[in-house]
Amino acid sequence: MNLLNIFLMMGGAQGGSPLSSFLPLILIIVVFYFFMIYPQMKKTKEQKKFREALGKGDKVITIGGIHGKIVDANDETFIVESEGTRLKIDRTSISMEASKALNAPKKEEKKEEKK
Repeated sequence: MNLLNIFLMMGGAQGGSPLSSFLPLILIIVVFYFFMIYPQMKKTKEQKKFREALGKGDKVITIGGIHGKIVDANDETFIVESEGTRLKIDRTSISMEASKALNAPKKEEKKEEKK
């Protein structure tokens, strides 16, 4: 006999509901959503919020590694000054993690503030 026919005969002999046969697939989809899709959507929202909050005078680092200070901000672009050179950069090319680390107070300053 064909292996598929044997598998189908065993499945029919169990007498389980059709829902129980789809339960593992549904469970995999739910786990995939909560471990892969939801965190990515959350991170995307945080990045969008961060980029909208950027303004004149903020220090930033681009995805390409350019360090600079925002001189002017438009809806879609920034003008960043880096060592006397002005560059027009798209908002989406600003690195959130690197820019936050650049603007965060240093550890030594935090210790002095606590005293």
